[in-house]
Amino acid sequence: MLAHMDPITLEEIRQVKYRYLRCLDLKLWDDFADVFTEDAVAEYDTPLLRDPLRLEGRDAIVGYMRANLGPGMITAHLAGHPEIEVDGDRATGSWCLQDTVVATEYRLLIYGSAYYTDVYRRCPDGRWRVSRTGHERTYEFSVSFDDLPSLRFGANRWAPPAAGPLTIS
Repeated sequence: MLAHMDPITLEEIRQVKYRYLRCLDLKLWDDFADVFTEDAVAEYDTPLLRDPLRLEGRDAIVGYMRANLGPGMITAHLAGHPEIEVDGDRATGSWCLQDTVVATEYRLLIYGSAYYTDVYRRCPDGRWRVSRTGHERTYEFSVSFDDLPSLRFGANRWAPPAAGPLTIS
């Protein structure tokens, strides 16, 4: 039988995950940093690398994302189906991720899904932060812009202003 969990605590933890995703997609690196504890660890399963990408410490996590998800990488991360368990000032969470990456300089669209496993800690300031995060892919595929001759982008937040719709060529 599940013990009663405080709905306010559950919502605070959900908000941390949503902030993580929003700040990542909008490249709000200072706000992204604030979702992590200083000693946070991230480990992401990625088909492009032989071993999972492991980043130790908030600065390493933010630095990697800042360096690799610049304006040429448009992302959308959606997470749902949270399963959160709270034990005092520590919590765990599982989330289903769907993500899209538009890698403009590589002329690729990448789609995928994964399951996140997170650990959260309530910090001395009372805020919940991510102390460990990572995901394991269920699938990922990519398609070249060259295979989609009708592909047109009507908006790209990071592209220079254009007179009309952005055409990738």
